[in-house]
Amino acid sequence: MGAAIAFNLFDTLGVSTVAILRVVGAALVMIIIRRSWRRSIPSGDLMWVAAFGIVLAGMNLCFYLSIDNLPLGNAVAIEFLGPVVVAFSGRKSLRTTCSLLLALVGVILISEVSPEGSSKGILFALAAGTLWALYILLGSRVARSDAHMDGLGIGMLIGACVLAPTGLNGLRGIGDEPLLTVVALSTGVLSSAIPYSIDQIVFRKVSRARFAFLQALLPTTAVLVGITTLRQQPSLWELVGIFLVVGAILLRGQTE
Repeated sequence: MGAAIAFNLFDTLGVSTVAILRVVGAALVMIIIRRSWRRSIPSGDLMWVAAFGIVLAGMNLCFYLSIDNLPLGNAVAIEFLGPVVVAFSGRKSLRTTCSLLLALVGVILISEVSPEGSSKGILFALAAGTLWALYILLGSRVARSDAHMDGLGIGMLIGACVLAPTGLNGLRGIGDEPLLTVVALSTGVLSSAIPYSIDQIVFRKVSRARFAFLQALLPTTAVLVGITTLRQQPSLWELVGIFLVVGAILLRGQTE
């Protein structure tokens, strides 16, 4: 839902501006809910928090730039290569390798990859995938530190500040579109505050490799949401892709 809203704001506010407002909105919500100003983060953890926030904000920006130049399915499939690399870095066996390949094929089918797009879009999608991999590595580190949830909000605010120059022209004009600015800020709740908070909980319970593997559920659930809430009719390939992803998860089991 957050991505769909954000995409419709690109033409008016600009891609970079929407990405920054998304992260700012999420950061403010997290900091206010957690009252993070009352907590102290050890200096050693703060370095990881800052790196995590910059990577997270950069990942969002690169993904938005990729879907502005590529069909959504192509961008998702290319970006998923990041979690695949992290997932393959875990314990290797024939079972885990087969499950990972099944999940990858499933995601490609669900994403309905087409030959459309541009080289610039592909580069942004690859950058988003690289940052997604770093997000998993750094997010796991922050989740297991004393910073935890407070680190998420503070990190996102740091990331938004670092990326602010990329959307400077758009940020200067947000006063001309106050309603759309509020909408852009609200996408942070749907796209960042809620899902990334859940990620922080999951990071503490599973290995980084298993977390990365389970990211295959994201495009799968997106299709299911489209079926149940938007009355969309899935294609045969999408159904096959869902079957492969679910089968991959069952095949892998609790191996990590």
